[in-house]
Amino acid sequence: MNDHSSVGDPMKVFTAILAAVSLVASAQAQERKTAAQKVAPAIVQEITPALAAFTDEILFGDVWRRPELAPRDRSMVTIAALIAGGHTAQMTGHFNRGLDNGVKPDEITATITHLAFYAGWPRAISAVDAAKDVFAKRGIELDQLAAESSEVLSLDEAGEAQRAVAVDDQVGAIAPALARYTNSVLFGDLWRRADLTPRDRSLVTISALIAAGQSEQLPFHLNRGMDNGLTQIQLSEVITHIAFYAGWPRAMSALPVAKSVFAARTK
Repeated sequence: MNDHSSVGDPMKVFTAILAAVSLVASAQAQERKTAAQKVAPAIVQEITPALAAFTDEILFGDVWRRPELAPRDRSMVTIAALIAGGHTAQMTGHFNRGLDNGVKPDEITATITHLAFYAGWPRAISAVDAAKDVFAKRGIELDQLAAESSEVLSLDEAGEAQRAVAVDDQVGAIAPALARYTNSVLFGDLWRRADLTPRDRSLVTISALIAAGQSEQLPFHLNRGMDNGLTQIQLSEVITHIAFYAGWPRAMSALPVAKSVFAARTK
């Protein structure tokens, strides 16, 4: 008499084997997923593994996924911070990420042009080379980027007149040419171009000012940004995001300014 009890039910054995195979496959899939989510370059993982872990798990695994800013906005903020800091080595990756996140090529070039006025011509010109390489590798036609739009955005005439008077009063007596360029070129031309919305111009301006530590210029531009459609939550998130790209001290320096602006607008 054969005793099959030690062997067990063949169907149960098959089910157990199938479950084990499924667990292995699931673990392998999770391992592949985890590996695919790594953003830190191999050299960072090798030389500074803690920095690699923060990069993968916190910066890209958490901060970039926060819903307070859309991925496109985070790319615009990051690009502005990199241009303001002159960090050309990091631009290629973030220009590509920005395009993947919905930033249009002409919006990247418009941001570079805009920030020439807020971060300086040398930093803007340096960003042009990085953008050109990215566009070439992605097959983006450069002649399309060079097309000038005749469209001019309308601005609040009363508000602009008041701003122009303030510039003339504060700047004109000391640097009349600077006052003239501020009113006729910076606000009279650049801010009226249609290749960036007023909201996006405010977004990249505020990001660049925080990244450069220019807190004295923030009250005007935080107010302008909110007038242009940015919310208090979004601006708070911009400061948080910039902490990772320009450092905690610059983000912390921007906080009291933002707090004062927010409080004044609620009165």
